[in-house]
Amino acid sequence: MFRIVSAVLTGIFGAALLHLVIILSLPHFSDRDAYTRVEDEGDENHFYMLDDKDDDAGLSNGDPYIKTAVCAFDLGDQPIRLTAAGKVPFWSLSIYDRASNEVFSMSDRTSVGGLLDVLVASPIQLTTLRKALPPSLSQAILVEMPHPEGYAVLRTMAPQSSFDEAARGFLAEAGCDVFDGS
Repeated sequence: MFRIVSAVLTGIFGAALLHLVIILSLPHFSDRDAYTRVEDEGDENHFYMLDDKDDDAGLSNGDPYIKTAVCAFDLGDQPIRLTAAGKVPFWSLSIYDRASNEVFSMSDRTSVGGLLDVLVASPIQLTTLRKALPPSLSQAILVEMPHPEGYAVLRTMAPQSSFDEAARGFLAEAGCDVFDGS
């Protein structure tokens, strides 16, 4: 009987200790989510290219054949326009909200003429824009973002080292800019 009581008490004590450790460690892990890491790359509304090794924010490019850039943004004041052009074999764009839920994704195969031209806006901003759509947005893809904060991940392929320069140029020229309405 003593062994059973001892085993039950040990189990209860161990479970309580484990829960206490988890609860006390949550603040350490909660501020290291994907959005916070992208935000730590630098200023908002700018694409930052990732290297093959972890940077100060803890982000890296894990695939040697894919080059990646990230951009954090806030739609609180104005929409964001994501643009890129260049000759690369493949590119893809993914847009996430602050909680890392994918809101939108596309690739060069689904774009207009292989160019990246996406406007990300809140529902109210998008409704206002659609009432009088500027000519500069005639070919742009309009994306409705339910939450104001988010980030974009732009990837391009460099299957051989001869493609590296074009891939880096594509990402370096990519725009993640506030849309001024013109």
